Amino acid sequence: MKIEELGEFGLIERLTKDFETHNASTVKGVGDDCAVMDYGDKEVVTTTDMLLEGVHFDLAYCPLKHLGYKSAMVNISDVCAMNATPTQMLVSIGVSNRFSVEQIEELYAGIYLACEKAGVDVVGGDTCSSRTGLTISITCMGVVEKGKAVLRSGAKVNDLICVTGDLGAAYMGLQLLMRENKVFQEMGDKDFQPDFAGKEYIIERQLKPEACIDTVKFLREHNVVPTAMMDISDGLSSELMHICKESGVGCAVYENKIPIDYQTASMAEEFNMNLTTVAMNGGEDYELLFTVPLSEYDKVKDLEGVHVIGHITPAEEGQLLVTRDGQTFTLKAQGWKAF
Repeated sequence: MKIEELGEFGLIERLTKDFETHNASTVKGVGDDCAVMDYGDKEVVTTTDMLLEGVHFDLAYCPLKHLGYKSAMVNISDVCAMNATPTQMLVSIGVSNRFSVEQIEELYAGIYLACEKAGVDVVGGDTCSSRTGLTISITCMGVVEKGKAVLRSGAKVNDLICVTGDLGAAYMGLQLLMRENKVFQEMGDKDFQPDFAGKEYIIERQLKPEACIDTVKFLREHNVVPTAMMDISDGLSSELMHICKESGVGCAVYENKIPIDYQTASMAEEFNMNLTTVAMNGGEDYELLFTVPLSEYDKVKDLEGVHVIGHITPAEEGQLLVTRDGQTFTLKAQGWKAF
């Protein structure tokens, strides 16, 4: 069987379906944004992520400092998605001899900048040589009050579906970077200047994403307790389907409620792309997707940066997108595929 027949999550499920936990401290293992371990009055959450040159990033248009920042932030985002506070990080890299010491220092400067912003300590890691380009592997840990970790499996029928920020910007930023890089390669002109005027927001969303650290604190301050939560890394459709699967429910998301920035819409029009498809499947937004009980509506409806985009339904009703004209379509995960 080819790996692509299963896909990333099918492969993970197949490889880990027989894993048994043997330690009482293991609260949640494989299958969420982070693993959860119980150590007394606090729970520790842990996540790991790997970025490979030529697969996850292209150094032709991704500066090393930005790459370091992004590598750290995508892990910090997973910790935030568990309703936890990020605390420590391990950084491992595989690097070839084509890189100078100064270039690796630039990479780490970005990692340290992200960690400083999030209040995270870099406490170790590993370095080794690589024959296949740059590899970055990061493990991030955080803490949460006992019993307060928010999993993907807690959504209930009639819960509201909420997202933070706006969607699709990172994907359109990537499309723009790829287009300008292609033009540069075809022209072979060293003096070529990419056209990023008026598009700075979507470029930043791709190269320098921000984990929703303050949003988690913000929700706590307003006594909003999500029933399920995860970050949007692979696209809204994909993440909604994960929550529905883990929670045993369906969903209805309304097209006219999905938050989209003007630059994203403008860029999608320029590329002749369907804007809703971009927002639903673009990925790498690293916003939070979460559900709250219907009774919490008055708390969340006016929260800055939080958008109610739909509700949870019984599983037999399926996972649906409701268009502006009232038609319904079954959600499909068309975002990032690892294999």
